Amino acid sequence: MYTVIVADDEEEIRRGIVWKVKWEEIGFQVVGEAENGIEALELVEKLEPDLLLTDIRMPFLSGIELARQVREVRPTVQIAFLSGFDEFSYAQQAIQYNIVSYMLKPISSGELEKELWKIKGMIDSKFEEFSSKSLVQERMEKSEFMLTLLLDGLQEELAVQDSEEVMRNAISCGLLRNAKPEHMNYVVMVTRISEGEEGRTTRASVNAVDMILKKYVRSVSCYLKGRVVSILAATPAGFQKYLHIIVDEIVQSVERIMHLNCTVGISRSTDILLNCRECYLESINALSYSSQKESNVYFIADEERAVNVNRELMESTVSTMEELLRGGSNEELKSFLHAFSENISGGKIAPALADFLMSQMLGVIFKVVYSVVGEEFVQQLQSEYYLKNHNTVGQVKEAFGRYASLCLAAKELIAEQRKKSGEILCDKALEMIRTRYKDQELSLTKVSEEIAVSPNYLSSLIKKTTGNTFVELLTQKRMEKAKELLLCTSMKIWEITEECGYRDQHYFSYCFKKTMGISPNQYRRENGQ
Repeated sequence: MYTVIVADDEEEIRRGIVWKVKWEEIGFQVVGEAENGIEALELVEKLEPDLLLTDIRMPFLSGIELARQVREVRPTVQIAFLSGFDEFSYAQQAIQYNIVSYMLKPISSGELEKELWKIKGMIDSKFEEFSSKSLVQERMEKSEFMLTLLLDGLQEELAVQDSEEVMRNAISCGLLRNAKPEHMNYVVMVTRISEGEEGRTTRASVNAVDMILKKYVRSVSCYLKGRVVSILAATPAGFQKYLHIIVDEIVQSVERIMHLNCTVGISRSTDILLNCRECYLESINALSYSSQKESNVYFIADEERAVNVNRELMESTVSTMEELLRGGSNEELKSFLHAFSENISGGKIAPALADFLMSQMLGVIFKVVYSVVGEEFVQQLQSEYYLKNHNTVGQVKEAFGRYASLCLAAKELIAEQRKKSGEILCDKALEMIRTRYKDQELSLTKVSEEIAVSPNYLSSLIKKTTGNTFVELLTQKRMEKAKELLLCTSMKIWEITEECGYRDQHYFSYCFKKTMGISPNQYRRENGQ
């Protein structure tokens, strides 16, 4: 059963739609009603429906703007417009916002039901395609060849003919239109689907991810090491506009359609296609932070400063330790170190190999500490823990105790710094709300751009820290100021509206009454002005 929110400012029409249409017979369930655009947006964010059926002329927030903002917070929601004949061309402007139907008023319940059957068919097709296990073999072979070449087979120096071959394959796979694309950047995204602790990513998952990517950017994906790995190509402006929407839609679609969990790691962008190997490692590192279960989306730029580190694929032991340093618990890291120590004592790891792995561990420890905490803490650890090479079992065993202590100390530094960084970013956002609430353009996206993190990350931080969303906190601040101005000044309502960051006096009054239970004028009369 698909869920629906019905939005129309005319109560008679709205109630008629809700009561006269045979929703359940078609396969829908109405879960909410809204009388204006703002209320509709709030319900979409709260109830996460499959379909929003809305009038295009709505108070406070037009249907076009509602569609745009719905895509920002819940990109999986399909939208159907009800509009007058003279609004039809206007409605077509919103085609990029998941609009599945335009219906002209007046419309009978029978005509509406007929259109809803079509909409249900579209949603059915989407669900079926998203969860389909069928693959286009030729396309997958090209994709896997492309990604294997980029992610597993490239050296720092490529022969000219190899570079040209990469570009030819990029064009063949549809990632690029020509061999010399202008202003094109690339991002690598890694998607992992799971149920509890058990992985559920399959080769069929590539089809589901590609189904969403193709709506926004050029891309090529493949199944690699239990994950879907995707290279995305777009202009810098394209990534800024769509990337956070893309990852949200993937996560939401997996949860809604497949009823599974989904986590996504995203690299920084590069303007050189051959650098995607480095981006792949960044996206894997970003995914390592998912063990903290703070979010479903992890941008490496949110977690680590950009550093020029020469990364190489490490032994599985060292890779595991790196993942635990970033996202594991102290208990998991201690257990790993203990098992490694036991393998040294039991002779399962030869002294020479153990010494090599320990030197690699040291490099990983300092690399992660440097990325997350900073150079001064690397120097601090270096001064506190004097380490040197050893080549006998006894010496290695003794030395590993100091390595383990260093590793645990680094883990504590990283955890503390991540907490501080999150608090600092959240404080910056809250300070912007406190000082810039008058700004009518203030939004989560604008704030995240100014403090250089993704909207997804900032939203999770604010929710985790305060228990409220960005919009709720901004509204609270504006209402506090409104109450102060109503009681302590003789300003007119329209002046208070602008002073509190609202364009529309009717919308301001609506928000005030929704918060306080009474209108601004009534609040002023009842409290002494």
